[in-house]
Amino acid sequence: MASRIVDFPSKDVSPSRELSVDDLSVGHGQKVALDDLYDDDGTIDQVYQAKARVLNNAIQEIGMGKYQIYLFCCAGFGWFADSVWPLITGLILTPVINEFNFNGPFLSLAANIGLFVGAVVWSFGCDIWGRRWSFNLTLLIAGIFGLAAGGSQNFVTLASLIATLGVGVGGNMPVDSAVFLDLVPGTHQYLLTVMSIWWCLGQLVVSLLAWPLIANFSCASSVNCTRSENMGWRYLLFTLGGLTLLLWGIRFFVFKLFESPRFLVGIGKDAEAVEVIRKIAEYNSKTSNLTVDQLVKAGGVDPEKTDVAQNERRVLSASSALGWNHVKALFRTRKLAFSTSLLIALWGIIGLASTLYNSFLPFLLESRGNAYGDGSLYITYRNTFILSVIGVPGAFLAGWAVELPYVGRKGTLAISSGLTGAFLFATTTARSSNALLGWNCGYTFFSNIMYGVLYAISPEVFPAKDRGTGNGLVSSATRIFSVIAPIIALYANLETATPVYISGALIIFAGFMALLLPYEPRGKASI
Repeated sequence: MASRIVDFPSKDVSPSRELSVDDLSVGHGQKVALDDLYDDDGTIDQVYQAKARVLNNAIQEIGMGKYQIYLFCCAGFGWFADSVWPLITGLILTPVINEFNFNGPFLSLAANIGLFVGAVVWSFGCDIWGRRWSFNLTLLIAGIFGLAAGGSQNFVTLASLIATLGVGVGGNMPVDSAVFLDLVPGTHQYLLTVMSIWWCLGQLVVSLLAWPLIANFSCASSVNCTRSENMGWRYLLFTLGGLTLLLWGIRFFVFKLFESPRFLVGIGKDAEAVEVIRKIAEYNSKTSNLTVDQLVKAGGVDPEKTDVAQNERRVLSASSALGWNHVKALFRTRKLAFSTSLLIALWGIIGLASTLYNSFLPFLLESRGNAYGDGSLYITYRNTFILSVIGVPGAFLAGWAVELPYVGRKGTLAISSGLTGAFLFATTTARSSNALLGWNCGYTFFSNIMYGVLYAISPEVFPAKDRGTGNGLVSSATRIFSVIAPIIALYANLETATPVYISGALIIFAGFMALLLPYEPRGKASI
């Protein structure tokens, strides 16, 4: 493993000096090893890798400051939106079916098609035109079309608008994780796992809103269900659409996102990368001694012989070929190809299992509740709110677990996946709605840990210049299988335990697959 370990005793030391000590000082005498994730074996383009190491050292010297804290919040808005909007199709399913009289899985199908398109467009795009455009547009699209969806007069209109807002939502997490990881010090990469707290808060907020709105402003049945008597789901969409636009406004008008310096280096914009590092340092009331010459020297070029024209901005990345070369870079060696393929498979399998179960969980709670004699909308959405609360501590436990020696990201993902599947199987033993709720609490807790680690380990493994594309591949996989899930539901009997058995088995299988991942990011600096 290529060790890049450096000590920064003071802010006056150049981040590009030769790295010869054994520890990285992060303050208060604490020493943390900071190795590269990849060997010097050609897995990553050697020029890019050398420059990325210099950038890593410069960002580490600046440290975790207020810019990264604000970025944690603003990037977390993407997690929030990615939790809220896909969950909506399940929360509004019963009242919408009562009003429009359609086959329920078709709404989930429309949403997941939009999410798939968004994952492809924004993830691959951010490696071509940069992070900032994708970061700033995704929430805007989701908010506008979320508001519009609340005014739907029929199912076709609703499904079309839900699919369109999904185009915005689908790019949030792939882009935002790349943005955050590009600008956070290597010693604080674990915060990408903790960022799943925003995902949990999204579940909490939408459940808290759905509980009173849908329970009190919905038709009791499909008999004579008119718009005026069924406004609850519309109120919910209006509220969430407005909230999403508010979050976009904070991102766009209050917080200024700097372009990723690693992306800039990847397209030959060394001077702009250095300027971004300088601005971040200034924002954090620090200074940085990084210079363009240091980056050029790291790339093995004599600064006096560099051509300024090489640093001129291109419409597309010089190596992009509309993104295809970014895809090929993720399969450059056998080990990297195996890692990328395994991550794609993990995301696809877990996406299929979770969507199959989560999309129809409110329906399952209501139908099973009716069988037990307590299936009112009020009880159903109260239980959904309880499940959302249970998921919150899971985000913090995940952030702690991924840093444990001998456990790390892979072990945490494997254990949480196994327990998630086990609790899914346990739900089939429930003989009362309270018992079903109890088993689902266990499922929700461990699935939030599972997702938190899964959403973090993938961007940590992918090199920054191809990170958006890598995130796009894995996100596309989970979206494709999420499209398959409602198709399965169309032909499966949702009043039986069939979806539960399928979901549980797939997630446990994914847990075993996680142990085969060749890279463990714990204690390593992503490049």
